[in-house]
Amino acid sequence: MPQPPAQVTAAEISRIAGVTRATVSNWRRRHDDFPAPAGGTDSSPLYDLEAVRGWLEARGQSSAATPSEELRTVLRLHGSGSGAAARLFPLVLAASRRSADELTALDTLPDSEVLARADKAAAELAGSVPGAEAVHFRPDDVAALRALTRCVRSEGAQSALNVLAERELDDTASSGTYQTPLGLADLMARLLPDGTTRILDPACGSGSLLAAAARRGATELYGQDSLPVQAQRSAVRLLLSAPDAQVTVRAGDTLRADAFPELRVGGVLCNPPYGDRDWGHEELAYDQRWAYGVPPRIESELAWTQHALAHLEPGGYAVLLLPPATATRASGRRIRVELVRSGALRAVVGLPVGASAPLHIGLHLWLLQRPEPGATGGASVLFVDVSGDQRDGTASTRTRRGGVDWDVLSDEVLAHWSAYREAAESFTDTPGAARAVPTIDLVDDLVDLTPARQVRAAPGDIDPAEVAGHAEERRALLVSSLATLESAAGFGPWEAVSESSRAWRTATVSDLARGGALSLLRAAVPGSRGEASAVESGERPVLTASDISNGTGPSGTPGDLRTDAAHTVAVGDVLVRGVAGGNGIMARVATEADAEALLGHHIHLLRPDPARLDAWFLAGFLGAEGNIAGASTGSTILHVSPGRLRVPLLPLEEQRRYGAAFRHTHELRIAARRTAELAEETAQALLTGLTAGALLPPPESPLA
Repeated sequence: MPQPPAQVTAAEISRIAGVTRATVSNWRRRHDDFPAPAGGTDSSPLYDLEAVRGWLEARGQSSAATPSEELRTVLRLHGSGSGAAARLFPLVLAASRRSADELTALDTLPDSEVLARADKAAAELAGSVPGAEAVHFRPDDVAALRALTRCVRSEGAQSALNVLAERELDDTASSGTYQTPLGLADLMARLLPDGTTRILDPACGSGSLLAAAARRGATELYGQDSLPVQAQRSAVRLLLSAPDAQVTVRAGDTLRADAFPELRVGGVLCNPPYGDRDWGHEELAYDQRWAYGVPPRIESELAWTQHALAHLEPGGYAVLLLPPATATRASGRRIRVELVRSGALRAVVGLPVGASAPLHIGLHLWLLQRPEPGATGGASVLFVDVSGDQRDGTASTRTRRGGVDWDVLSDEVLAHWSAYREAAESFTDTPGAARAVPTIDLVDDLVDLTPARQVRAAPGDIDPAEVAGHAEERRALLVSSLATLESAAGFGPWEAVSESSRAWRTATVSDLARGGALSLLRAAVPGSRGEASAVESGERPVLTASDISNGTGPSGTPGDLRTDAAHTVAVGDVLVRGVAGGNGIMARVATEADAEALLGHHIHLLRPDPARLDAWFLAGFLGAEGNIAGASTGSTILHVSPGRLRVPLLPLEEQRRYGAAFRHTHELRIAARRTAELAEETAQALLTGLTAGALLPPPESPLA
């Protein structure tokens, strides 16, 4: 059966060609050979996709859309709820096992052969990818199959996998499907004893935690997730990134229908859903997993905790990411008492706000161990607070502008945990940071397991000289930053144009690239084949999207850059974030601090010809809110298509005038942010010192 022709709107054509919708309208009016509408209505016509592509190629208008964007476009044509993306998950894995030449050859096959091979490939993966056994492709899937093949060939299997998951999650309208950050996933995996090879994640999501365990040497990976799309995504991701591991992933409600009831493993890693009151409280009231007490309806987190313990071998460890309320809610007191008394709860770690979604609260890590038969219980529980809430006035280096410094935070947590595991009875407390609390002190009316409260420094533990020195250091930095801010704000005056707002002729970045005015380099997408290349890159830092957003130097590490290739940043390059959103900086110029760094994921690099384009002029206009909005696509995540960004066509001297203004406004923005941060740090240090009895008020208040 011939394939029904794929049809696109004028908006879709503009995305494919990397032009504005107005340009598409001009093409329709001015060119008689432009494809006639193949469907739709007079007000919203639809055009045959292949006819449009043929017309664009005949005019030398090569597509500005990346293969991943073309895949998004084709999937959008199927409409919401079609299940097209879900059917393609097994094919990502199948395509990853083909060479580039083989994938290119597939593009030339007739539609019937494409469908037959796709059905065969999906059938061969039954048992490996959840739902693969039920997949059967239809004629209207051919365009998506071809787009998927091109995406895997050009950008890698992981990029294609992300596009499919994004589309399916949009269709399911599911909430709470957030990936565990890479740094946090690695920390959780490292908290398990070395040599733990069998790992279970009963709420595996996208597979981040199991992938982290595989990087630590785990060879048997088990996962389950209630969302089929997440189970499929996790299975494919793990089979791509850990091809030598035994991977078993199932779809289904873990608490109600455990896919591995007899499985016992050495380690459990889990970031379970929070605040779920429909977890099966009534039907599971007499479940044998509740060895420490029946979880109340509002305590789904304690159900997950006991589920994890039930799947551990004696002596095995579990690490769960839980909301702070789990440590204090009155409804869960009895279960917390039993976890503490039995020795099942070994440690609780308080993380900084923003470490993982939900970003507005500081989450906790619970470290649990299944007691050995006949064990009498633990003598203490370790509490570690790396939340950044420094009550002794000392500086925190665990967080940085733009996020958590996972290297520093992980080293601190692991140092305390390793020391405690080796000799809990002789563990040396660190006031304000880590404390081994005797079990008898925890089993009271509250059983409050909040780390910040348990490690709080007593007045006698605070060194007044240290507090005063830190406060004075912060104050001196604030005074210096205020001077910088005043200087940056002094640039001007800013005058209005003489009449109406200026209007320019503009060109797209794609046009400028074709004309040789600049080179457009996209960051290599995350993949599995590049695990070794990240190691081979040595100690060179990686420039991340957060660094662009915050105007800071490169803060990433090669371990964050799992890809086959990465571009090197040079002074004068223009850096544009690949994902829009938030209040951060969208574009800036690379400085000496960025030189020789590797280009991280989700960043576009534009290298202008200095004889034709001023770098700061380019960055200023590319990062404009309206420009970014016009070049962004997607619903849940807004991806910036750099080729569609527009730049005014101005003489070089005038560009330099605008460039100088853009550079000064950038410096003003950075100075304002730094000053605000230092003001908050200084105020907090002074308040902490005064209230802890470590600082005296000045002889005379400046407000008097």
